Amino acid sequence: MSKTYNLTTPITKEQTRELKAGDIVYLNGTIFTARDAAHKKLVDLIEAGKDLPFDLEGSIIYFVGPTPPKPGDPIGSAGPTTSYRMDSYSPTMLKYGSKGMIGKGKRNQEVKDACKEYDGIYFGATGGAGALLGKKITSAEVIAYPELGPEAVRRITVKDFPVTVINDTFGNDLYQMGREKYEIK
Repeated sequence: MSKTYNLTTPITKEQTRELKAGDIVYLNGTIFTARDAAHKKLVDLIEAGKDLPFDLEGSIIYFVGPTPPKPGDPIGSAGPTTSYRMDSYSPTMLKYGSKGMIGKGKRNQEVKDACKEYDGIYFGATGGAGALLGKKITSAEVIAYPELGPEAVRRITVKDFPVTVINDTFGNDLYQMGREKYEIK
C-alpha cells in the first residue's frame, strides 16, 4: 500500500529510507535542474576535485530543460526529460551526496544499485504535464552553464511538486512491480 509524503529539501538518508516504490511525494523547497550536458560538466568537476556550483548533499536534481517563461512567470513548461541519458552520471552524483533525481522512464541497473548503496531515490514526474508542473515552480535562477540555454543548471523553488517513487533504497522498481502484477504465471 503506497503512502503520501510531504518533504522539504534538502532530504536525508533517513527520509529516503522511509520511501517505497509507489509512494507519492509532494516536494517543497530548493531543487536543481540538470540534463546530460550539465551532468557531464558536473561529474567532470567532481572527478577533478573541484567545487560544484551547488551543494550536492541532500539535493534533488530534476532532469528538465524548461521553456522560456511567459511574462510574470518564473519558468515556462517544465516537463521531465527521459532519464536514461543521465544513467552514466547518476551513480557519481549519488555517491557524492545527492539524494534524489526526478525524470521519466526507467533507469539501468547501475543507477538502481547506486540508489541502494547511497540511499538515493529516483522519482518519476508525469511526462506531458510540463505546463502544470511549471506552475509548481515559484522561482528559477540560472546558477551555472548559461551557455547551455534550457539545459543550464538552475536553482528552482518548488511548492507541492508531485512525484512518484520509482526506484527506492531497497532495490524496488515501480515499473517492474507494475508488470509483475499483470504477468501470467
